[in-house]
Amino acid sequence: MTRRQGRVGPTRPRLRENGLSLFFGAILLLSLVGQAFTGQAGYNDQALDSGLPTFTLVEYVTSSQFAVDVAENWQSEYLQFLLFILLTIYLFQKGSTESKPLDKRGRESDEDQKVAEHAQPDSPAWAKVRGWRLSLYSHSLGLTMGLIFVLSWLAQFVAGHSAYNAEQIQQLSDPLGWTDYLLAPDFWNRTLQNWQSEFLAVGSMVVLSIYLRERGSPESKPVGEPHGSTGSQG
Repeated sequence: MTRRQGRVGPTRPRLRENGLSLFFGAILLLSLVGQAFTGQAGYNDQALDSGLPTFTLVEYVTSSQFAVDVAENWQSEYLQFLLFILLTIYLFQKGSTESKPLDKRGRESDEDQKVAEHAQPDSPAWAKVRGWRLSLYSHSLGLTMGLIFVLSWLAQFVAGHSAYNAEQIQQLSDPLGWTDYLLAPDFWNRTLQNWQSEFLAVGSMVVLSIYLRERGSPESKPVGEPHGSTGSQG
């Protein structure tokens, strides 16, 4: 009995400590699988109506049609977080949990950020030293989010160009070159319809967190906290 507890015991704390990332990773995979099946079904329905060949599931998930749908959603999500990370350095919203306290504008001092000589014993190694490593690590989150945004937007552009031209050929129309597609309504319609939804979601969260509460959530202020309290979470 003791040995069995020794094997099982450490697993539960790890699951509990990483529950949020594990949960979102699982529902991401489930939603991608669901998108693949429903997307294939929708594509094949249209193909049958038009007298065109249908796709197997493998053919569909490796097609430009599936890739552009995934990429256009991913790039807008990472743009949302990139803008939020950078704008909240200097911009405030009084009373919002999504804003820093009003006296914390800018990059803040080394002491506030606990870097170099102000680092703690368990601080990340690159936070303890000055030079290019500290500078790079100080901007690593924004740089990574920005890189993923650019790559996913590029993937949307490439896959969207291929999908658009496939439709053009099916309709016996001339395909577009890269530059023409970059200026085409199809590319910007796909892009902007995702951007506006992300901007709406973030803006709503910023404003609604001023006046509304969710007890126990770090995205909400304590239930009894005044509306004007800024950056407070509980």
